[in-house]
Amino acid sequence: MRRSVTPVLLLLLPMLAFLAFFHVETLDIGNVGWLLNGSDAGENALGLHAYRYDPAAGLSLRTYLLNAPQGVPVLFTDSNPLVTLAAKLASPLLPGDAQLIGPFILLCLIVQTLFAWALLRRHAPGPVALCIGVALLAFPPTLFNRFVHANLMAHWLILAALWLFLDPVRSRTLRWWGPLIVLAALIHSYLLVMVGAIWASALLVRFTQGPRPERIAVLGQGTAVLVLVALLAHWLGVGGQLPAGNFGFYSMPLDALWNPAIPSFTNLLPAHETSPGRGFEGFHYLGAGGLLLVAAAILAALRLPADARQRVTLDRLRGLAPALIMLAIIAVVRLPLPETVRLLLDPVRASGRLFWPVGYVLILVALLAVYRLSAERAALLLVAVLTIQIVDLDAMAYAIRAQSDAAARAPASRLRDPRWIGTIASARSIAFMPGDVTRDLGLFQEIAWQAAKLHRPVTNVYAARADRAAVTRLHAEADAFRRGTRVPGRLYVVTDDRTLPAAMALRARRIDGVRLVLP
Repeated sequence: MRRSVTPVLLLLLPMLAFLAFFHVETLDIGNVGWLLNGSDAGENALGLHAYRYDPAAGLSLRTYLLNAPQGVPVLFTDSNPLVTLAAKLASPLLPGDAQLIGPFILLCLIVQTLFAWALLRRHAPGPVALCIGVALLAFPPTLFNRFVHANLMAHWLILAALWLFLDPVRSRTLRWWGPLIVLAALIHSYLLVMVGAIWASALLVRFTQGPRPERIAVLGQGTAVLVLVALLAHWLGVGGQLPAGNFGFYSMPLDALWNPAIPSFTNLLPAHETSPGRGFEGFHYLGAGGLLLVAAAILAALRLPADARQRVTLDRLRGLAPALIMLAIIAVVRLPLPETVRLLLDPVRASGRLFWPVGYVLILVALLAVYRLSAERAALLLVAVLTIQIVDLDAMAYAIRAQSDAAARAPASRLRDPRWIGTIASARSIAFMPGDVTRDLGLFQEIAWQAAKLHRPVTNVYAARADRAAVTRLHAEADAFRRGTRVPGRLYVVTDDRTLPAAMALRARRIDGVRLVLP
């Protein structure tokens, strides 16, 4: 009976979690209106959309329909390179306007549940304790806080890496680590760093404890993975981007584990943000239930000894200490660093995120301690913990779900006038003036979306990192526009109130209140 119930629970738990935090209409791949509202999720959908419609993209993971003519790697549009590549290959099967953000989030929750179960199933004293433990390990508040950046909801990569690390056989071979590292690289660079840190710990354990032939094998595997990551980085388009230069700005506050930071995310504990940005990127609130779990785990660990199986697991986890300590230091510390060091750390500028593996290990160890209790006592305790967690995080679920409520209705489009399609189709290219599209990112997303469907390149983009050559080009084009020089066949979207040169004013029109200079 347990074998038949387990698959149902492994599917039911993530479905219930998804419906608590997201509207069911987000699973409709043809429902894109709720995304094109100036959010990072809109950029995610736009990057995939442009790559899908770009005949010049091939399998390059770069689209030339945005930031034309240089183009932009889909990685830097906040799109998911892995999902984007899959969508390109399956394009004939998708509707003309397609989004895969909602389905991707649900898939992540399902896989997250599976790996949480794999980590706990041999330790739980009973089925109730196992089920609730899976829910607590798989669905921490930190995971759902990433709803703005859906790619970063692939926390299952962290759990998968922990599962591999704890297996003394699988952790020794690239047959398992290689595919996981490739998946992490093709989903998000931050997750690659975290998975890489756990993989490096597995290598370190083998190097320090193994004989000389084992050490040589470790060096060979380490070199092979570094070469693999370098090749993946080249494919993803890494290189030539300007550094953001603000490493440490989004670090983790010292009170993050018990401070919800965002008042609307909790019902039970007080919240305050220590400085702008840190309460979001540095969010590591365990929830009132999670804090109770840790407190109960400390008492259980002091009173009850671990069994043989737990001792093996805890001993393996000690091998993660160097990686976890390093990740925690980078996540928390905001020291004045030399410029060269800051540039090296620029790829992880939102450093607070790097604490995620530490948080998962903390909950895993706490659950193992509670599992020392009898099946009945562990079940009663974890029922109380989960109840308090649900009561506390109900506010968070409501606040996040409100962000996707627009998916249940048809959001009003900015491009209502039927002349838009003909105007975009008549242009050879489209440019926004001034070049910073964040002045009206929602308008940019809607126009760029229609332009991509018509294979019309847009010269601007909102990207995580700016391309050096594109920045120089945009400055030159802005200067030329101010002088009244137009690029033949180009449609200009003017988002400020500047006075247009006479030659531009003759071609100026307004559609739905948007000022255009026609080709």
